[in-house]
Amino acid sequence: MSDSSVPLAIHYHERTKYHPDTIAARNKPLDWSNQPSPFKSYQIGTVYDLKPYLNSPLDQDVTTENHQWQRLSRLFAYSYGLTAKITAMGDPIYLRAAPSAGGLYPAEVYLLSKGTPLLNAGLYSYQPKTHTLVHFWENEVWQSLQEACFEPSILEITDLAIITTAIFQRSAWRYEARAYRRIFLDTGHLLGNIELFGAMTAYRPYLIGGFQDLALNDLLYLDPEQEGVVTVIPLLDLEHHFPPFPAPITALPSDIETEYPEDIAEGELLSYLHNASEIIDIEDRLQTFKENQQKSLEDNYNFPFCLKISVKTNSIDWGEQLSGLERTILQRRSTRAYNGGEIKIEELKALLHFTYHPEDYSKQGFDSEPDYCDLSLLETFIAVSGVKGLEEGCYHYSPQCQELRQIRFKNFRRELHYLCLGQELGRDASVIIFHTADLKKAIARYGERAYRYLHLDAGHLGQKLNLAAIYLNLGVSGIAGFFDNQVNEVLGIPADEAVIYLTTIGQAKWG
Repeated sequence: MSDSSVPLAIHYHERTKYHPDTIAARNKPLDWSNQPSPFKSYQIGTVYDLKPYLNSPLDQDVTTENHQWQRLSRLFAYSYGLTAKITAMGDPIYLRAAPSAGGLYPAEVYLLSKGTPLLNAGLYSYQPKTHTLVHFWENEVWQSLQEACFEPSILEITDLAIITTAIFQRSAWRYEARAYRRIFLDTGHLLGNIELFGAMTAYRPYLIGGFQDLALNDLLYLDPEQEGVVTVIPLLDLEHHFPPFPAPITALPSDIETEYPEDIAEGELLSYLHNASEIIDIEDRLQTFKENQQKSLEDNYNFPFCLKISVKTNSIDWGEQLSGLERTILQRRSTRAYNGGEIKIEELKALLHFTYHPEDYSKQGFDSEPDYCDLSLLETFIAVSGVKGLEEGCYHYSPQCQELRQIRFKNFRRELHYLCLGQELGRDASVIIFHTADLKKAIARYGERAYRYLHLDAGHLGQKLNLAAIYLNLGVSGIAGFFDNQVNEVLGIPADEAVIYLTTIGQAKWG
């Protein structure tokens, strides 16, 4: 057993870093015959077809069942529904509204109903391939949901809740232990869609990331060796209720695990961390946690000597009734190549503004205070290679001050190409946006579960960057595979700052 004081999440993070000297050994041939299916099906249950409600004009009479089905159909379709089918050799490939590393789609989406005129009480599975809901368990489930989430007041008001889960092997089949990072980033993308499209369907999603894992796994009849609950999202119906309501505590702490085998097998590392980050009970710690909870946004990189550039700008106009968002979600694709050209500084400002300043979009109908686990734990750095009106180099972005602080002066294209595992996306992008975190600080606040929260929030921000870039006719692609230590060297940040996610943005290369 380990006799060190190193938390398991830090041990996991160090073990799953990519290194130039060992990356070749990780590139093993994939057994395509053994790839897990990206779809989970239920053989029994009542099926509700959502397709007829998807393309018809929205019924303006909010009292009709047709109107209510249209809202649910759109919410699921534009959060995690299929947006394209690619037919080549072998089985067809289906693309979805939320991006996923390697197109593996580890997330499953469930709907829980307290019991409404539209949906009887019980458990429903969303089936993206057929755009249907399957009512696979007809029974009262709400009280069990409340208890597993430690009785948040929002579940007293709401009648519906989305639960997202992860089927681990879908990603681990390709990415092995490092898949745990990608699973939560992918779920963060999904959360971004649910947040934004909730605005178009008059639902206000509330994020709950702290819950009794085993109780929720049992509630959904999951095999915990294969699948686990990731988030709970109560849906407040804004056609019948209006905020503000007391939001639940989004993130709760788990224990910190320091007693673990030092030689955990590679194939068991993912499950070790997931199990260690589970919350069994928190009642005896909840009040102390509430009293000690600090979410102040510290300005860690406000150096007096660095060049500071204001990036304050006007809001992106998403069109009448947010028509631009609907079109963008359908068009969104991960860019495969950039042409190395420049983007405008005004475009970079707009991307950052939409992603980090939702309060300026309330007049367009977006939620002004969407839920994250804890954004105060994430830092944002930007490597600039081609932005008109902005010097090349590395910058720290301060959301609260809306300014860029230049911390390194150089064109880093060659280094960026290398640290992105030799992907030309890193070399040819105009900018790369990095999300990093002080992992020790995060674990001190939330225990091993902090690792989940950091990747959920980074994925959520990444999806907003994705959609804003596509809307502005830019190319964009997230990267979760990189040489971790080399990122720290290029950015000039402390070696123990954990790199969570990269988003590349530039001029897409066509043809």
